[in-house]
Amino acid sequence: MRSKFDEQLAHLKTQMIEMGALCEGAITNATQAMVYGDVELAKKAIKSDDIIDQKERDIEALCLKLLLQQQPVASDLRQISSALKMITDMERIGDQAADISEITMLANIKATDDTRHIEEMAKATIKMVTDSIDAYVRQDLDLARSVIEYDDVVDDLFNKVKADLIKLISHDVKNGEFAIDMMMIAKYFERIGDHATNIAEWVVFSIAGKHIGGVNK
Repeated sequence: MRSKFDEQLAHLKTQMIEMGALCEGAITNATQAMVYGDVELAKKAIKSDDIIDQKERDIEALCLKLLLQQQPVASDLRQISSALKMITDMERIGDQAADISEITMLANIKATDDTRHIEEMAKATIKMVTDSIDAYVRQDLDLARSVIEYDDVVDDLFNKVKADLIKLISHDVKNGEFAIDMMMIAKYFERIGDHATNIAEWVVFSIAGKHIGGVNK
């Protein structure tokens, strides 16, 4: 009975990896769409949102099956309950990658030298998402904590983006609409970082049995 349960737990981890990879791909496509003004990549990121939503439902069903049909011990319960919390944040990451792509398409966005810090934010958030999922799969407490600390990097970049955009408008007020659109995109990247932080905090709970709080954005 336990061997069957362990197989299903391993399957849960595989599903979590796949959902994490989908989120990473969505953010990457949204970022590249913004940088190059690539409408097809933007559409791809938006389409990924539906796939991520379905993956969330599949993992939720698997978790409930594990809880109802098996007799998990305390450490198993923490892993399963943490997964249920994590997929909510992962689903929101998919939503926000789609939101970024929609702005890119509607506003005909293409990055400039003045928006380099947004590109850095994007890379930082991808790292956070990837590392948070890796921390869960490997049950790596140190990696989870490093993700939580790394959110300060994203917040610092967000402040730099604001300064860049204020400077852009001060040079020419005609840049105002572009700056507002880029500010919205930067805000979505900041939220993705917040969700990655939430995921890492639930990883800490799954390992240590103590939830250290969350931003719940």
